[in-house]
Amino acid sequence: MEYNLKHYAYIGDCVWELFIRELVIKKTNSQKSMHNFSTKFVCAQAQADFMNLISDKLTNEELEIQKRGRNLKISISKKNNPKIHTLATSFEVLIGYFYLNDKKRLEEILNFIKENIEELK
Repeated sequence: MEYNLKHYAYIGDCVWELFIRELVIKKTNSQKSMHNFSTKFVCAQAQADFMNLISDKLTNEELEIQKRGRNLKISISKKNNPKIHTLATSFEVLIGYFYLNDKKRLEEILNFIKENIEELK
């Protein structure tokens, strides 16, 4: 099956949330704390921040996928900042792309994020 950018974004969103939830359960057992931590990192602003964090680690091919993901036509609520939302979408596209095509690269990127996540709290 051939995947398109919307497929990558959809899967990337799921993979990202699962990654964050795995980190959360290692930090706390409190339902409220788990929810607060998760929502802090599974949102457009955090994903945009993570996209900026990893951008220097990406190859030219990966940057091209990210750029195409950033230009993906999606509906954005008027209350959201379009620049942040499109950058977050490009992050989801990359995560989904890695998950479906290169799990080793996904692991490298997620490990890099895990090592640097404290900086973004």
